[in-house]
Amino acid sequence: MFEVTNTKNAPAAIGPYSQAIAFSNLVFTSGQIPLDPQSGEVVGTTIAEQAEQVMKNLGAVLEANGLNYENTIKTTCFLADMADFAAFNEVYGKYFTGKPARSCVAVKQLPKGVLCEVEVIAAKE
Repeated sequence: MFEVTNTKNAPAAIGPYSQAIAFSNLVFTSGQIPLDPQSGEVVGTTIAEQAEQVMKNLGAVLEANGLNYENTIKTTCFLADMADFAAFNEVYGKYFTGKPARSCVAVKQLPKGVLCEVEVIAAKE
């Protein structure tokens, strides 16, 4: 069937959902926001600081599934302000060097008032 991801190295879900679901050879992560995994508090005040924490959280969820950023085939990125697009891309590009397919949209508001959220679809080889 499918496996639920539950790692202490990424923030616990703040609602009725899982950190990720592995199905067949695919892993679908829930959107990660810039929360500290231990305290649950928002990390950073700038888009660059928050994007760094988001990437660390995604990395932890991927690692819990035996994967890394290079296994990513699709990302969906949500920004609170499209004016942050260039600064967000600076951070994003350091992690997703394989250039997976991507959608990036601005949204009206994100949980806990954060500036960005990212979800990933990754493939096990």
